Amino acid sequence: MDTGITGKVALVTGASRGIGAECARELARAGAVVAVNYHSSREKAESVAAEIEAAGGRSMVLQADVRDRQAVDVMVEEIIGRHGHIDVLVNNANIDFPIKPFIELSWEQIAEKITGEMKALYNCSQAVLRYMVPRLTGKLIFISSTLSRHPGYGFSAHSAAKAAVDSIARVMATELGPLGITVNTVGPGLIETDATAGLPSAAKEQTAACTPLQRIGRPADVAGVVALLASPGADYLTGQYIAVCGGAYMN
Repeated sequence: MDTGITGKVALVTGASRGIGAECARELARAGAVVAVNYHSSREKAESVAAEIEAAGGRSMVLQADVRDRQAVDVMVEEIIGRHGHIDVLVNNANIDFPIKPFIELSWEQIAEKITGEMKALYNCSQAVLRYMVPRLTGKLIFISSTLSRHPGYGFSAHSAAKAAVDSIARVMATELGPLGITVNTVGPGLIETDATAGLPSAAKEQTAACTPLQRIGRPADVAGVVALLASPGADYLTGQYIAVCGGAYMN
């Protein structure tokens, strides 16, 4: 089935593993040319790209720390140089943060997470918008978290940073809508990735038991929603926060 994504160019940040890697694969399966961004895991990023190519898709691998504006600009210029346009940004790259009670957090730890998250969003959005705005088309998709709206013990820094992502996305959607550009946020719940592999099995089982669908999420669950948002089927959807958590959190 033609999803309308064929020939579109998508940049997925933090795409060497987990949710980002699956988003890259899913967009490629839907027909997009995918730029697989990574920070330090080159081999993993190349493996994702190799999978895409082996399945008949098209990809390119690009290194950049998304908190570094110059590095992001170089990355985006390389995509433009090869393909002439960027249609979709999936802002997904993970910004590390400490998991500890608020009273044990330093201000520097909170500020580093919020600043890193917002720098990544700002740098990547500004870079691609230079090419989306003149064409009056484009899709920005920000990966947030249900923890931005549903509290989790020890996640103060992460929750605050992702809440900032949710908020700025709505303003951006308001401003960019008249220019034909949509901005939406995806909030995954607990997803089975290497980032959550260290969680005790009991914690995962408890989360699954409290979820209407009776399981925790998989990267493919998030990637499917991202692919929908990237498609023409979501052209009239903007400024939305979509929780992908099996119903554990409901708007």
